[in-house]
Amino acid sequence: MKKKKTPVILTKKELANTRIFTVESLDIVYGNETQVQFERLVSSVHGAVLIVPIMDDCLVLIREYAAGVERYELGFPKGKIDPGETWEQAVLRESQEEIGFLPAEIALMDSVTLAAGYMSHHTHLVLATDLSPSEAEGDEPEPLEVVHWPIKDWPALLAHPEFSEGRAYAALMLTLQHLNHIG
Repeated sequence: MKKKKTPVILTKKELANTRIFTVESLDIVYGNETQVQFERLVSSVHGAVLIVPIMDDCLVLIREYAAGVERYELGFPKGKIDPGETWEQAVLRESQEEIGFLPAEIALMDSVTLAAGYMSHHTHLVLATDLSPSEAEGDEPEPLEVVHWPIKDWPALLAHPEFSEGRAYAALMLTLQHLNHIG
């Protein structure tokens, strides 16, 4: 595959700023001289972690309200990486806050973007094992429901109407591959 010349960003203009995102307008010129304007969300957080905890042949999930889709969503523990914190430290903190367990073993499976065409945010997908009880106070507005889902029932999880987040799908597939449950 022939490597293309990276487009040049001519100008960046801040359109809006919130506590989590900045909306920018970009004027970009491509190698073929085509000039376009894009808008993108620039994350003001330092990335995020999504954790796949495994305990007694079960996936440890949480059920929490997802304001973006205005319903409860079944998924994996996750959260932002705080300033000065590594992704590993964020995994340990979020695990204790959201499911009440501390993993002794963590493994980075991959880092993914949410919508690379218009968003700068990235998430580290992490497998967490050898869990022991350890709670920490989190920042959730209500207690999270912790759900233990047998790994062998992963097809039913994919079919569950509350399990819809793309990052969770990717993390589940990487986990199954890591555990040799799928090719």
